[in-house]
Amino acid sequence: MDSSARPEQREQLEAEIRKAHVICIVYAVDDPNTFNRLSLFWLPYIRSLGVNVPSILVGNKIDIRGDDMTNHNLEDEEVETCVECSAKQLLNVSEVFYFAQKAVLHPTAPLYDSREHVLKPQCVEALQRIFKLCDTDKDNVLNDKELNAFQRKCFNTPLQQNELDGVKDVVRQHEPSGVNEYGLTEIGFAFLHSLFIQRGRLETTWTVLRKFGYGDDLSLREDFLLPPFEVPPECSVELSPHGYQFLAELFQAYDKDKDGALNIDELTALFSTSPGNPWEHTAFPHTTITTETGSVTLQGWLAQWSMTTLANHQTTLKYLAYLGFEGDTRTALKITRPRRLDRKKGKIQRNVFLCYVVGAPGAGKTSLMKAFVQKPFADKYQPTKEPFHVVNSVEMKGVEKYLVMEEIGAEREAEVLSSKKRLEACDLLCFVYDTSNAHSFDYLASLREKYKLDHVPVVFVATKCELDLVTQRYEVQPDVYCRQLKLAVPLSVSVKEQQMADLYHILTGVAMNPAIATPGSLKQKNEELWLPRQYITLSLVAGAVILTTLAGYKLLKQHTSVFSSQNMASVAPKKRDYL
Repeated sequence: MDSSARPEQREQLEAEIRKAHVICIVYAVDDPNTFNRLSLFWLPYIRSLGVNVPSILVGNKIDIRGDDMTNHNLEDEEVETCVECSAKQLLNVSEVFYFAQKAVLHPTAPLYDSREHVLKPQCVEALQRIFKLCDTDKDNVLNDKELNAFQRKCFNTPLQQNELDGVKDVVRQHEPSGVNEYGLTEIGFAFLHSLFIQRGRLETTWTVLRKFGYGDDLSLREDFLLPPFEVPPECSVELSPHGYQFLAELFQAYDKDKDGALNIDELTALFSTSPGNPWEHTAFPHTTITTETGSVTLQGWLAQWSMTTLANHQTTLKYLAYLGFEGDTRTALKITRPRRLDRKKGKIQRNVFLCYVVGAPGAGKTSLMKAFVQKPFADKYQPTKEPFHVVNSVEMKGVEKYLVMEEIGAEREAEVLSSKKRLEACDLLCFVYDTSNAHSFDYLASLREKYKLDHVPVVFVATKCELDLVTQRYEVQPDVYCRQLKLAVPLSVSVKEQQMADLYHILTGVAMNPAIATPGSLKQKNEELWLPRQYITLSLVAGAVILTTLAGYKLLKQHTSVFSSQNMASVAPKKRDYL
């Protein structure tokens, strides 16, 4: 688009400049005033418009230039290159358009500071990330195998051994710390790209950057981080086998001390190619399985990603891209069948389930959840002030499933239990009440009535069974209430005494077969699935065992001074049988 600098056409000129991808500023090589006007008017004017596009300086009329005319002293970061031509004699005219096109496709300005002759910081950061992703064995050096894998990814062709040696010789000659006995270091990798740019081979560096997802502004492209991924209603998203394999291999690569867990330094190194730990502002690593020192185990690592994918698959998609998943990141995920269809068929095919844990303050919700991820019991009650989730794997008939438990505190009950969308996202409710608090069960019954939750599968859990049992101040007692709803009686557990009645397997079993725990459900139960009578029997037996054991233990404690040592010996074996 040709333009004029006349004042009456200034508005049109500004509109055209704002639309441009590259600007060619033409001056006459035989007229010094036109050259001086570049720095005095044109470049400041373009800058004042806030336009950030490359500029090409074009010296025209070289056919009539005098011998004393030199016009190559202008340096400006907006100037991509300078080229001279003769429009009259058609000299170098094609080069003008070649350099203009190159300035758009492979601009220098984002990569290289022409004044300081160094790579720009954002370019250095991008190359550092690429180096780390290509360093598959995480030894801070690109060996020949890794260099060739990089070459194939970016340019679809490997290098011969003599070519690899030649590349390293060039680096060694100019940057000795860029190569060691094992291969190319991070310094050498950056030096190579600086050399490409200095020699005018910007397309090489841009090809690499774009292969690894970078846009023209050297940030990762949105379509690279979040490719289109539609999730139909009532469906959830889980990791596919490819996703689990990638994350497991990533874990093993960064487990430098080979202790089967990632400590804080190893996690920091792992997330160095991303914006940071995605769970930094959560209770992680207390949300999953860790060692006693707080290092995340492989089981905990995969469980945490299973929970993240269920809650927000977009976070997982982004981090798969950040962490270097090879190929289409969408293949690392899978969309499950709609919940309604699953329930209609009577069989759930999903592998990750969500359970809301509900109950009055102090009922023991947090302790119940911490026990699921093998965290120690705390005697002192501390109210949960922030959203709290935990996740762990549960083996069901030889198949590993993941159960996510989310605590719904009093301040979030209305938000969650009145939301159709939130209730559709969960697989079951875990209603928790304190057997030592007479008002605890009434709290749950009131919630059920207030929010009309008959359509949601529910399991009642009676906690703190090591304490004295009190009569619940409600019109009927919990076991009668549950039977009236055609539900199993409450499961009696004691987190403190580690008597859990196989609770987490039961919760997962209900999530897999929701009809057995849906109040008033008229659906016929398939005998091949978890039958209600099996669930009821298990809960009754488990509760009776725990209550009998704890009662016997208390009785034994109270009357120790009365019993003879012979009587104590006869009681102890019975207690061991229950435990």
